[in-house]
Amino acid sequence: MREEQRWPCTLWIARHGQSAGNVARDAAQAARALAIEYDVRDADIPLSQLGEHQADALGAWFAAMDERSRPNVLLCSPYVRARQTLEHVVARMGMDPACIVQDERLREREFGIFDGLTRLGVEDRYPDQARALTAIGKFYHRPPGGESWCDVILRLRSVMDTLALEYRHCRVLIVAHQVTVLCFRYLIEKMTEAQILAIDREGDVANCGVTEYALVDDPPPVGRLALQRYNFSAPVAAAGEAVTTQPDVPAGRK
Repeated sequence: MREEQRWPCTLWIARHGQSAGNVARDAAQAARALAIEYDVRDADIPLSQLGEHQADALGAWFAAMDERSRPNVLLCSPYVRARQTLEHVVARMGMDPACIVQDERLREREFGIFDGLTRLGVEDRYPDQARALTAIGKFYHRPPGGESWCDVILRLRSVMDTLALEYRHCRVLIVAHQVTVLCFRYLIEKMTEAQILAIDREGDVANCGVTEYALVDDPPPVGRLALQRYNFSAPVAAAGEAVTTQPDVPAGRK
């Protein structure tokens, strides 16, 4: 092993499986409702039945790898849907769930006063904030009590430091949320606001979609993480499960 190497050998970043909140959000948007109907806080929303099946499919994909290529470091958001997704993956790989490390820095973007509202709900209850969100865009706009994308990026910068300090030479799997996946891409690939929002406009990250990076020797000797695939949903589709995508809500200008 090269002591100078800075990064993990492989890094996978996966979005959680479909959650009960995703289902409720879809129903609220279809009904043009102002609020999303669920009776627990966002952090406690579990996977839907389909989400469990998606997580099993993702786990089977990792389990089919050679043991020397599978993840050996497992990190996740503390939100229930992310933790449950990783538990299903770990079970399929035959690993001890005690090896899962929850990291609060990987949590979902906090929506503050927008929490639980559809875009119509934000426009109805907080028209000034809705106009600000449209004008500024979600990369910089911070709803009262919540976070902008920049705020999420700030906490993920310290996660990158942890990867470099504690998990170099490892094969790391992170299970988190859509905005987490996109903000990691922004950081790892040194993007601009315009570049990452252009990727966001192309489509939402699929539930259990995988973004994969591999270590390349450029520049030597520390290397860098190079994108191998993004939003890879073939493990879910190959298992015959529905591939689902849900945007973050309420959405601002992309």
